[in-house]
Amino acid sequence: MAPNPPTAPILFDRALLGARLARAQAAGAATFLLERASEDMADRLQAVSRSFAAAADVWTPGDGLADVLRKRVAAVDAIGFAEVEALGLAPESRDLVVSALALQFVNDLPGVLAQIRRALKPDGLLLASMLGGDTLTELRQSFAAAEAECEGGVSPRVAPFADLRDIGALLQRAGFALPVTDVDRVVVRYASAFALMQDLRRMGATNVLRERRHGPTRRATMLRMAQIYAERFADPDGRIRATFDIVWLSGWAPHESQQKPLKPGSAKASLEAAVKASSSPGGGGSTRMK
Repeated sequence: MAPNPPTAPILFDRALLGARLARAQAAGAATFLLERASEDMADRLQAVSRSFAAAADVWTPGDGLADVLRKRVAAVDAIGFAEVEALGLAPESRDLVVSALALQFVNDLPGVLAQIRRALKPDGLLLASMLGGDTLTELRQSFAAAEAECEGGVSPRVAPFADLRDIGALLQRAGFALPVTDVDRVVVRYASAFALMQDLRRMGATNVLRERRHGPTRRATMLRMAQIYAERFADPDGRIRATFDIVWLSGWAPHESQQKPLKPGSAKASLEAAVKASSSPGGGGSTRMK
């Protein structure tokens, strides 16, 4: 009997995530990152010289991105947040799948990407953004230092975020052609660490790790965290910095019309010849000033 395939570790409590997203919407969500991602999504789609007939928006909070898509795509299905990670999309039923700032809270990202790949028609496009890289690195470091000092140990406070290389490899593993990743770094300044945490609550982005500490954090630890944050990550005017890395990923369902990589040895000119040409007088190249 063949062994069962390994299951993805359950890092996130998606039931709790759903409750916190709903609470954020009811209280007046902080949407500045989502608005930035939606505007960037529209710009990136504008650069694609083809039309799309049927799109799916996977788990993007709110209606803003779906409204943007409807200006470009004939039919858009918005897939609302769900605790389970089954998308329910029929095979080869969409020529565009998008998602904004939702995939960072997925337990089985390889599985979700594989579902999207199956749902795309040949030459269909996935375009998504997610928080990754060094997002909230300042908050992570400040909490770790405060807990080590005040409590003698560290608990998981900030979710682990994938980097560009990881995500690019996952796109290839899921069978996407022409995978591309890049990052848009956003640095937001706040009056204090507590103001940052208030915004995170209004994004529905507070700690939903299953291994989080379930009891309340000691007041002394919170105060020390805020002090460390201000000592290490404040600008001269006293305001602190918070990093958000919006990682963009795109890939195409394979199609015979797509550009193929050259076969080894088929290049018409060598890299050595190109380097020599660029370094010769009149050969171009870059200019560096000291």
